[in-house]
Amino acid sequence: MSILKKLALATALTATMFAASPAMAQTKIALVVKSLGNGFFDAAAKGAEEAARELGDVEIIYTGPTTATAEGQIDIVNSLIAQNVNAIAISANDPDALVPVLKKAMDRGIAVISWDSGVAPEGRQLHLNPSDTDLIGETIIKLAADYLPEGGDVAILSASSTATNQNAWIEAAKKVLPEKFPGINLVATVYGDDDSVKSTNEAKGLIASYPNLKAIIAPTTVGVVAAAQVVTDENLIGKVNVTGLALPSEFKKFIDNGASQAVALWNPIDLGYSAVQIAYQLATGKATAEPGATVSIGRVGSITLDETNSAAMAAPFQFDKTNIEEFSKIY
Repeated sequence: MSILKKLALATALTATMFAASPAMAQTKIALVVKSLGNGFFDAAAKGAEEAARELGDVEIIYTGPTTATAEGQIDIVNSLIAQNVNAIAISANDPDALVPVLKKAMDRGIAVISWDSGVAPEGRQLHLNPSDTDLIGETIIKLAADYLPEGGDVAILSASSTATNQNAWIEAAKKVLPEKFPGINLVATVYGDDDSVKSTNEAKGLIASYPNLKAIIAPTTVGVVAAAQVVTDENLIGKVNVTGLALPSEFKKFIDNGASQAVALWNPIDLGYSAVQIAYQLATGKATAEPGATVSIGRVGSITLDETNSAAMAAPFQFDKTNIEEFSKIY
């Protein structure tokens, strides 16, 4: 079993460490998330812990800022460099702002990968997408369109305006609208910064600004909960459908009460697990990040890197009334 420790950063941010055993721990891998207290990343940490147990000689440092900012992550990475970690696996709050500090880490011999939300190629060796970008973009639109047979106005409530993954998914969604979903009218895209209060206010603003709004699409686990709560509180169930990417354990009540018909997500436990497997192989020289290379991700399978040293883990999975009870007990 792993040992839970606290990492005291100079920035006074909270972090958690998982180790297979103090005596065995040889490879230090930092799993840096966008922000602490986010259910998606808490689930990813469980996968990281699982990978550490499986690999046996790994110590996982699970950390992130208290709010989703690039500045907070930069402070954390500098602290990790000073601790001489062997690898950093980061879900980035900004694709470009983190490049200098991550290049510094690589110059010190630290393996660097991004996962979930990417870093520009010069700031990492490899990027693990949770799923194929185009497939995610189409999925989030389809989740709304499936329940709007006559079409209608929809809006997107995203995370931060600089989040690499969110922006890529939204662009992919926009591309498929004319051909595959001509009846769907995207009226606005707003940003809640993965903050529940701001996401709530943005959802309220969408409803007030667009009286014919039929759906809010939130490709963020924080935003989708906030939007569904607003629809519930304002007695708009049956009028505005909330969908997007959601953790079943957090979102079950909104499927149950009808604020949402269906949502989707990949398994964040598998994502954290896979990120650690990849970081370990790069740090120990068991794999090389180069176009065309195949890298094992343990029980999840393997990935093959494209020309940007990126790869996708798995397709998103849909949750609705038929299965959310089952999956809400898992993550």
